[in-house]
Formats: sequence, C-alpha cells, structure tokens
Amino acid sequence: MTVKEKILDYLETNRGVYVSGEQLAGILEVSRTAVWKAIKTLQNEGFNIEAVTNKGYMLTEDTDVLTQNGVTSYLETERARVEVYKSVTSTNLVVKDRASEAEGLVIASMEQTGGMGRMGRSFSSPKDTGIYFSILLKPEIDNKEVTLLTSLAAVAVCEAIESCSDLKPAIKWVNDVFLNDKKVCGILTQASFSMENFAPEYVVVGIGINVYSPREGFDKSIRDVAGSVFSEKQGDMKNRLLAKTLDRFFYYYDHFEDKSFVAEYKKRSLIIGKRVNVIKPNESRPATAISIDDSCHLLVRYEDGAEELLSTGEISVRPV
Repeated sequence: MTVKEKILDYLETNRGVYVSGEQLAGILEVSRTAVWKAIKTLQNEGFNIEAVTNKGYMLTEDTDVLTQNGVTSYLETERARVEVYKSVTSTNLVVKDRASEAEGLVIASMEQTGGMGRMGRSFSSPKDTGIYFSILLKPEIDNKEVTLLTSLAAVAVCEAIESCSDLKPAIKWVNDVFLNDKKVCGILTQASFSMENFAPEYVVVGIGINVYSPREGFDKSIRDVAGSVFSEKQGDMKNRLLAKTLDRFFYYYDHFEDKSFVAEYKKRSLIIGKRVNVIKPNESRPATAISIDDSCHLLVRYEDGAEELLSTGEISVRPV
C-alpha cells in the first residue's frame, strides 16, 4: 500500500475522530511532510478530511467515496473479493478478462467510460454519482437457469436499498430497479458456455446503481427515465450499499436451489396487471402483464386474447 492508501485506511478506521499528523507519521514511519502531501491528494480526490491546528486530521462522517477498505469494513460475506477503481471502461469487460480467476471476484468502479447495457446499448456511468460493479461466478446450474441470476441480483439490490433507507424499490421485468417511476439500477448478465455440454463456464453479473443524480443532470437521452436512489448525499452510503448488495446477493446465490429469491422478486414487481408493450426486433405489441412464474418468466396477454410466456426480451409500461 502507498502512504496515501495507508493514511486513508487509518482515517476510515477512525472516521469522525481527529488523528494528529505526528501520530500518523509515527505509525507509518514517514515524515509529516509526506503525511501532509497525502492528505492534500485525498482531499483533491473528494475525501472530506478536516485539518485543524493542534487537533490533526479527521475523515468526516458524511464523506461518501467508494473505496476497497470502506466496502470491506461493512461486508459480512466472505465470498466476495472486492477491488475498487476510480475509472474503468466496463467492469464486465474487466471481469471477463479475468474469468480464469476464482469465483467471487468483484470489480467495482466510481466511473465507467464504456458501460454496457442490454440490447447493445451503452449504460451511463458518470463519475462519483453511482456504483458500478461486476461479479464473477462459476455456478453449477443448468444453462436455462442462468437468467435467474439477473432476477436474484435485482432482489439483492432492492433489499440493500431497503436496508440502507426507508425506500421501497420495485422491479420492472426483467432487470431494472425503479424508485418513484424512475430507473435507478440496471443489470447486465453475460455468460460463457461449454460447447460440449452447454453448461455455464462462468457468468458475469454487472450491476449499476445511480446512488445520486449528476450535478448537471442525466444525459438528455435518458433524462425522462433515469433517477437516483437519493436526492442528497448520505454518509458513506456507496460503501454501505455495495457491501449490503453483495451480502444479499451471495446469500441467495449460496441458497440458489431453494429459489427463495423468486418470491421476493414477484413481490416487488411493478408491472403485474399493467398495460405494457412487448418489444421484439421487428414489432411492438400491446399486451397486459398477467403474472410471473417460478422461473421468473413473464406471462402476457395480447389484445387478441393470445397469451405468451416470455423468458427474455424487453417491455415498456404503457401510460394509463
């Protein structure tokens, strides 16, 4: 670890408490000038560190910057190995490049310059406002069940938001989490399958959560749809929210066979009984969302009375 990383680690452990420069220099066996330079760098990176003469330095309680040590301090599961970066092209791409590693690798970033969404779309990932992360899995499940990992992830995100706030998010089939009629989270699951038996070799579950809205607002292309979990900064929320999401995700993943997340998924559906458009490559058909089955497939009834069970695809909710 660098001097800066060691100082941040110590200040995070003692968040809300002043630590003298002399004490930090002694603990780290560096000069007070080195401590001062590291503090200035951390402040420039967005960490709210107060510096008071004769008292020292303090990382304030309201600092909300995603860090590896910060996430780990809240994490209960031992299944996740979290690495945090300031910026990457795409956390899914980084994880796929490291797919030979053991299950449980989590790559998180404060920004994505090439975030990916479903259907080949981009996923807006502005710096310092959200958390963007991908999980490497090596599941021993049938290939038809891989899509359930998306549903599992959506439930984990909802439960994490509920745990960290008094908010009640809902799920728009199949992979979007909504609050107040705005999308606050998207999920992209990608997999590699064996050509011999079509079993999954590895699965990457990518999750992007809009914790706050960008200061300049969301891009025009998504402004009518996108929202954020919180309207104002919450103390250390990014680290808390990521840790809780991983805790809930790996709880359900480790109990995948009992499918307990399916009931939670159904309970949080925002589309049952709603009028929707079923979007296919060459058409968009109006329908009504009837129910979600135990495989998280969506049953819709078209205007001519015909019914279809959708396992993948896209829908939009029609205005009343």
